[in-house]
Amino acid sequence: MDVSLQFLGAAHCVTGSKYLLTLDGSGDMPGAPGGRRQVLIDCGLFQGLKELRLRNRESLPFDPAGLAAVVLTHAHIDHSGYLPKLVRDGFRGRIFCTEPTADLLSIMLLDSAKLQEEEAAFANRKGYSKHHPAQPLYTQADVQQVLPLVESVAYDAPLTFLEGSLTLTFREAGHILGSAIAELGVQGTTQRKQLVFSGDLGRYDNPVMHDPAAIGQADVLLVESTYGNRETRIEDPEAELARVVNEALGRGGVLLVAAFAVGRTQTLLYYLKNLRAEGRVPQVPVYVDSPMGIRVSDLYPRHPAAHRLGHGNVFDFPGLHFVTEAPDSKALNDKAGQAIIISASGMCTGGRIVHHLYHRLPRPQDTLLLIGYQAEGTRGRRLQDGESEVKMFGELVPVRCHVEHLDGFSAHADRGELLRWLSNFQQPPKRTFVVHGEPEAAGALAETLRQEHHWPNVKVPDYLEAARLFEGI
Repeated sequence: MDVSLQFLGAAHCVTGSKYLLTLDGSGDMPGAPGGRRQVLIDCGLFQGLKELRLRNRESLPFDPAGLAAVVLTHAHIDHSGYLPKLVRDGFRGRIFCTEPTADLLSIMLLDSAKLQEEEAAFANRKGYSKHHPAQPLYTQADVQQVLPLVESVAYDAPLTFLEGSLTLTFREAGHILGSAIAELGVQGTTQRKQLVFSGDLGRYDNPVMHDPAAIGQADVLLVESTYGNRETRIEDPEAELARVVNEALGRGGVLLVAAFAVGRTQTLLYYLKNLRAEGRVPQVPVYVDSPMGIRVSDLYPRHPAAHRLGHGNVFDFPGLHFVTEAPDSKALNDKAGQAIIISASGMCTGGRIVHHLYHRLPRPQDTLLLIGYQAEGTRGRRLQDGESEVKMFGELVPVRCHVEHLDGFSAHADRGELLRWLSNFQQPPKRTFVVHGEPEAAGALAETLRQEHHWPNVKVPDYLEAARLFEGI
């Protein structure tokens, strides 16, 4: 049996994760023409730069109807958000993920579809889309076709499929609720090989999520490199957050936090709860204006083993308000006193945060806090880079508010933490592919592994590149 891998995303970028694994059994695998089977590891949407987003509309280099299965490392849209399009185009196979990821998918994919539908409708009303009429990539109805295909797999519980040719084991990744490292054991006629897909790795000593699991062996490794070229760890995250909160509220304005609905919002609430209890920040109202963030927070008590906080209502505190209805969200735009508003998306690309930005960016007394990674081409990256105006709803909005950025709240391992995780391998993998990183970050991590750690065959793959991993196993 020959085994190959094609990189359909997350190559020289941090989005659109898709890796096509092909097992060619030359006739010795029953149930498929010529014994050829294909599995997709992650199925993400491209986000950020327009040239990347346009890839979402391109045809895939394989027939979705012939795909046997999809393995999801976690529920973030850049890893799962293409699923409704894949199913609409004919995929009817199995979708494997952890149980928390399965719960998150139903929330996140419906939210993604709803946002696309709303943005298309808004663009058509305002007439600023170049496409007439603007169409969403998929709809909420398409999402409903995905959910029955999802099968949850417990951590550390091997699952064998494809007539015994593949064994899937999920290990803790520590990135978000349900995130996993995917180990795939490939059983050939004479040999067994181990493929490891890191997914997105989380941080060590995170107060909410568990540490990433140590993996000791791989023949082939795909490792993310979001922060492959820099350290982002903050020695005292609570102190940094307290500083930003106190400075922002000291100006007499509103602190607007752009936080991802999954993971970042919950970590932020954990820190704010502690700071308020200790009297280190003012007792001002805190509004979570993210329906998806609220629904995600409700999942944590359902999966107590998947995080460090245990059972019960782990995020609630006096003065915390969950905003679900649109009129209540719009009313926050007129709020002029001291308050904290947490909204999504974390890169300011869509959702309710965009309307808050439209009203808050021109106000000198207000503060915008960006926490976590801001991908190239996103509105969040442009604000982080200090642009004086940004385009929203077809018009340029001046940036007069204070803009703060705290990298240390990212859910991604930084360079030191990536190297710490990689040090668990008892011997270097025979082949290592550095993925999910912008060119400088991926290149830096790859060079470190080659030059300082003396790993052989380390490569940053190109988009659509195909690599033959094993022959005749």
